[in-house]
Amino acid sequence: MQRPLKAVLFDVDGTLVDSNEAHTRAWVKAFWEYGLTVDPVVVRRSIGMGGDKLMPAVSGIQQDSSLGKLIAKRRAEIFKREMLPRLKPFSGAKDLVAAIKDRGCSAVAASSAKEAELKPLLATAGVDSLMDAKTSSDDAEESKPDPDIIEAALERAHADRSEAIMIGDTPYDIEAARRAGMDAIAFRSGGWRDADLGGAIAIYDGPWDLLARIDESPLRRP
Repeated sequence: MQRPLKAVLFDVDGTLVDSNEAHTRAWVKAFWEYGLTVDPVVVRRSIGMGGDKLMPAVSGIQQDSSLGKLIAKRRAEIFKREMLPRLKPFSGAKDLVAAIKDRGCSAVAASSAKEAELKPLLATAGVDSLMDAKTSSDDAEESKPDPDIIEAALERAHADRSEAIMIGDTPYDIEAARRAGMDAIAFRSGGWRDADLGGAIAIYDGPWDLLARIDESPLRRP
């Protein structure tokens, strides 16, 4: 029997903040500055993984190589300076997190972003003070779609996988949750089709849509 819901784990990029396209542009520009052309479509479809998986997927370069470290550092600089100040939260992001907490659940960020980027992203979403805990790629050996970040978030929420649910916007969020043995809700706001989000127990347009239908959703009150 499913236990009562105790914690909701949130991806952030593409889920609470409209940032996936900004991440794509930052990666493409960082590669270009080091003389490498990468396909923006391939990069876009890799957003949601950690950089340790994205870089070899789009370029064949390992992030821990000398060149990989330079590109990753430059991407972070571009994102912080050029992209982050322009980002906007999705409609309903803050209200959704508040509604979930009003239902007695812990809210935990479970993001593939680095800690240095996660803090301002949560502030952009207006949920930094609402999150009970947060985990980033700095808290895990392997980023999504490996389950390490999810497992770290469960530990910080003091919740069993049967007492928690993940909300994300990419196939990598869904797979990470599945590999951690828990259910996931998907949002279309990250730009993926429903067919790509297979495995989610429910799919909504974004925070605003789930908020409007929360009493009929997997997050409804017992």
